[in-house]
Amino acid sequence: MTIKSMFMDKVNNQEPIAMVTAYDFPSAQMCESAHSDIILVGDSLGMVVLGYSSTIKVTIEDMIHHGKAVKRGAPDTYTVVDMPFMSFNVSERDAIMNAKELFQSIEPDALKIEGGADVAPTVERITKAGIPIVGHVGLTPQNVNVLGGYRVQGRTEAEAKQIVEDAKALEEAGAIAVVLECVPARLAAKLTEELSIPTIGIGAGVECDGQVLVYHDLLEYGVSRLPKFVQSYANFNKDGTTAISHYVEDVKNKFFPTEQHTFQIKDEVLKGVYGDK
Repeated sequence: MTIKSMFMDKVNNQEPIAMVTAYDFPSAQMCESAHSDIILVGDSLGMVVLGYSSTIKVTIEDMIHHGKAVKRGAPDTYTVVDMPFMSFNVSERDAIMNAKELFQSIEPDALKIEGGADVAPTVERITKAGIPIVGHVGLTPQNVNVLGGYRVQGRTEAEAKQIVEDAKALEEAGAIAVVLECVPARLAAKLTEELSIPTIGIGAGVECDGQVLVYHDLLEYGVSRLPKFVQSYANFNKDGTTAISHYVEDVKNKFFPTEQHTFQIKDEVLKGVYGDK
């Protein structure tokens, strides 16, 4: 089954698609064990894992490094990998070569490209070359400096029309699905009805064909604040810090390691090394 047919089978059966953004081997293992439909290796790893202020500094090498780790952790889960900043915008040739490098190095099921009508010709060309593409419209973090910050897109008539045009251009170009980020719910619902390809929402309401959240957000792992659209399902910041604090306290008080955590040596062996000392 191709990723496109997998998407459409779920949509036709009215089964919402659950996507999780993850960046490494253990998180991918957990996502696969939890039966996530799709793992997205997002360039948001720049902020979440690498500590950058935005996704702008993320490189193709970063995506390959993390993408390979995810594939090792979740070999049986459909995987989509972001094309990072400026890897598909400079020229069509560069875009195709960068897509080729990512696809051959990681072996994901699809790549994801941010942008709408402006990148549709590139999406079409890469698709014709044999690489499935997921689109991404609305709030596109790679363009945050142009958009005026991390804010909801599509509240004005002009913005809403542009989002619709962008999504339809991606569909026409052969995209297998489109992520709708920070788009008003009613607009996302209307667009989901109109498109023949699935919509994956993040901050776009429940009527999208699927949803995506970042692993670290839904577990509250290493994040100091959560966007409005995130539902937290655990608090590893609290539980993890408490656990590490207990470990530090046990070390300071010599409560750890105990005998059960310690390896032994026979008396005669030790005597052979040190004699009767």
